Amino acid sequence: MNKVILMGRLTRDPEVRYSQGENATAVARYTLAVDRRFNRNNSDQTADFLNCVAFGKAGEFAERYFHKGTKVVVTGRIQTGSYTNKDGVKVYTTDIVVEEQEFAESKNASGGSESGYVPAGRPAPAAAGDGFMNIPDGIDEELPFN
Repeated sequence: MNKVILMGRLTRDPEVRYSQGENATAVARYTLAVDRRFNRNNSDQTADFLNCVAFGKAGEFAERYFHKGTKVVVTGRIQTGSYTNKDGVKVYTTDIVVEEQEFAESKNASGGSESGYVPAGRPAPAAAGDGFMNIPDGIDEELPFN
């Protein structure tokens, strides 16, 4: 079984190209910086930089919505390959072929301006310092839990 699940941030905007022919297919390439859980041998590098490639609709989605710094979750498979460059040197490659991709945080968390749903007549809940939303007073009876 060849399955990988990654969560990280894009190091740059995706590079998108379209295949030639009657049915052009989007091919998006981007690099994810994935934090390591712990630091080995006092190394300064605390992240791995993994090359991802998304085809078709996934590539179009990446082109439209992914930007440098976006935190995403990617599910896919590892694919290795090689080619000979113009200097005659064999170059080995490792890519993550994307099967699924989605945002790992809201626009609010990444500095965007997404507004959440607030019922009419209620004040918008303020964000607490711990990253959780405060529940407005007086709606305890409407919550499905206590």
